[in-house]
Amino acid sequence: MSDLNDWTHWIGSAAAVLTTSAFVPQVWLTWRSRDVAGISLGMYGIFTLGVALWLAYGLLLRQWPLIVANGLTLALALMVLGMKLAWGRGPRPGAPSRRGGRHGG
Repeated sequence: MSDLNDWTHWIGSAAAVLTTSAFVPQVWLTWRSRDVAGISLGMYGIFTLGVALWLAYGLLLRQWPLIVANGLTLALALMVLGMKLAWGRGPRPGAPSRRGGRHGG
């Protein structure tokens, strides 16, 4: 039975590392480019709330893998959400205008 528990632990740990680290490239790209046009505010808002609830669930159960993975994921999702809120209000410098050309023509 301990072999099954070992596999369960490793599978859960691998899932936590992969799903949490998947957000790092998005945070890095968004930070570097300041381009948030392709990021859905609604999706990230709902997702961030869901991750916060997963974190609360892990805290209530005192399950460290849930707490660590969802704590890190929440921090990364909040970064993207914050950048969307901060930079999503107007066009980014050098971006084509909605009227056609790069210089508004």
